[in-house]
This record gives sequence, structure tokens and C-alpha cells, in this order.
Amino acid sequence: MPDSVHTDPVPVDPLGAMYAEWTVEFTAAPDMSLPVLRWVFEDWQRATAEPEDVTYASRVIGGVPGILVAPVDADPERLLLVLHGGGFALGSSASHRKMAGHLAKAAGTHAFVADFRLAPEHPYPAQLDDTDAVLDALIDAGHSADAITLVGDSAGASIAIATTLRRHARGAALPGQVVVVSPWLDMENSGETIETNDATDFLIAREGLQGNIDRYLSGGADPTDPLVNPLYADLRGFPRLYITASETESLYHDAVRLFALAQQADVDVTFDSVHGEQHVWPLQAGNHPPADAAIARIADWLRAGSTLRIDS
Repeated sequence: MPDSVHTDPVPVDPLGAMYAEWTVEFTAAPDMSLPVLRWVFEDWQRATAEPEDVTYASRVIGGVPGILVAPVDADPERLLLVLHGGGFALGSSASHRKMAGHLAKAAGTHAFVADFRLAPEHPYPAQLDDTDAVLDALIDAGHSADAITLVGDSAGASIAIATTLRRHARGAALPGQVVVVSPWLDMENSGETIETNDATDFLIAREGLQGNIDRYLSGGADPTDPLVNPLYADLRGFPRLYITASETESLYHDAVRLFALAQQADVDVTFDSVHGEQHVWPLQAGNHPPADAAIARIADWLRAGSTLRIDS
């Protein structure tokens, strides 16, 4: 009898269990339609506990619908513009509102979770256009751009970074800070950890990524355009940046490369690398201590940034 028996990794947290459940369904129905996929990804919210003392309201800002998140006693002048993940084609304000509530409460801010238009019905650059429209409307309504933070997870991270790059190129007001969680940036689908972390990531696979790339770029965009693939971008002049990702997720290489780019461009960047967590693990806020710890670290960073801007 062998001294040890190899066993495949198994989920140890609520999100990993959900991802494993989804994978069973995806495998059983490889031709699952996009509408059904969208219904499945609305289940993301199941991983997140409802935060206490947080209110929600449907709003339209700059022509973009979404959910306004208002924790009790938070500062309405400081706002997180949250851009949900889902491969540019899935996810919504509903799937991410509770995570936004936990983060806004911890940071003492309000948040707006935007329902930007989805691909393939609306390919690149519709998502950037919608984020721009929300930012411009907030600034026109009296919000200081410096007091707005873009927060994006997975594909939402690409939207957050690309929108900021495009605004910088045209001389528009920039958000004061950008936070990216488990960023997905590589539209050439070349990340090394897609393969090396396949066994420990219960959601992400190269084939699924390529399907979302094809939807996002269906308007003919170049996968090496820096606004499509920020790993080709010059980040000089980029705002203060926070990156967090797990070493065991398939998209970890994207986060590593982004951090290197930011350092090369002298960006004020923080990279919080964790181990053993699933893609966008902070979605488990209130149900998983490492998710709560990640939310707390982001909130501390956000508060420190606010202090820096006041002092300057």
C-alpha cells in the first residue's frame, strides 16, 4: 500500500463549493445558453452575508442604472464606484451589492454598483463608456473626483483600469484611487497560472475565458489594445492603486504582471497577495473570515488614502 494517496483539492469555503456546483452544471450542459449562464451567476450573492445597517436604493446615474449603497453614518461625499465581475457578460449590481455593502461600511463611504451594459449585445467599449458616464455625472453633481474610488473585481478590474487610462489620455478628472480584486486583464488568454492553478481554482478555465473574450471583443477590438488589455498599458500618472489576488487562483499571473507594470511606472501601488482563496473570495464577506480580513485591509487602505488627500 502506498505511503500516501494523491487526492484532488476539494472546496473548503462557501464560494469554492458554489463554483464546484456550477462546474458540474456547466459540464452537464456544455452548450448552456447565455441567458441561463446569467441566471447562474446571479447566484454569486448567495456567498455573501447581508451586512447590517446598510440601505440600498435603485438609482440611475449618468443614464446607467445600478444600486446605491448607503451604510448608516457613512460619508456620502466619499463614494466607491463598483464595477462587477462576470467576464463582461455576466453579473450585476444584484450579485455584488452585498459585497459592496460590506466594503462601504468598513470604509465609511457610500457606493454605487453600476449595471453597465453587457457583452456581446454591447461589446467593448460600451462598458468603459458607461463607467465614464457615471463618473462624469457624479462630478457634475458636485462629487470631487478625488473622493471617488473605482472598485473592480475580475473583468470589472479591467474596466476600472481602462476607464482611468482613457480619462488620463484625454485629460479628464481621474478617480482618486483604484482597487482591483482578482483582476482579469489578459485578453490574449496567455496567463501562466491558468494552467498551473487549474486544480485549485474551481471556477476559471481557459475555454470559459476565451468565450468571454470573444463576446467582449465581438466589435472587432484588438486584444493587445491597452484599453482592452491593460497589461500593454503605460501606467505613468495612474492614481493610487490597490491589487489583491490569491496565489492559488487561475488569474493570479494577471495580478503579478499588473503589479510589476505599476512599479515600473512609479505608481503608488499596494499588492495584497493571499494564499488558498478562490476567485473574488471577498464575495464571501460575513461568511468566511479570510473574506472579512480582505475587506478590512482594503478599507484601511481606502481610509489611509483619504487622509493623504486631506493632508496634501
